Amino acid sequence: MKDKTIDYILRATWQAVSRMYNEEAAKYGATMATGFALLSLDRDKGSPSTTLGPKMGMEPTSLTRTLKSMEEKGLITRKKNPVDGRGVLIHLTKFGKEKRELSKNTVLKFNEKIREHIPEEKLLHFIEVAETINMLIADKNIFSDIPEEKQMQTTNK
Repeated sequence: MKDKTIDYILRATWQAVSRMYNEEAAKYGATMATGFALLSLDRDKGSPSTTLGPKMGMEPTSLTRTLKSMEEKGLITRKKNPVDGRGVLIHLTKFGKEKRELSKNTVLKFNEKIREHIPEEKLLHFIEVAETINMLIADKNIFSDIPEEKQMQTTNK
């Protein structure tokens, strides 16, 4: 692992997790994105469609496709927002709530299995490292010491 870059390790790990969740979701005719959306929606009050994309880290076109598929499968319904008539609230159907529980149990099982194999102290270090990486990226502190001209030369190669 010494010769692998941090971004490679992150990407490879995420791809493995994503593949695992998609394989599990496929058993139920779903996808990881569907499961994530089910878990991101407010179970009782519904959620504004405009908050889902940022919450899930999805592009609007991907989110639209996912929500359309979920609506076709009877997992969600769309209703006008009673507070703001221009907006839409996404509500889970009874079927959607059942599938949400399945998604929740799948995520909990994953976490449980990881915790069985990795000591709590190492997990806390992992979380701390991930939070630091996210903070550095959010604060744009990764390439801030490289002059913009040099960045452009590097990316154009």
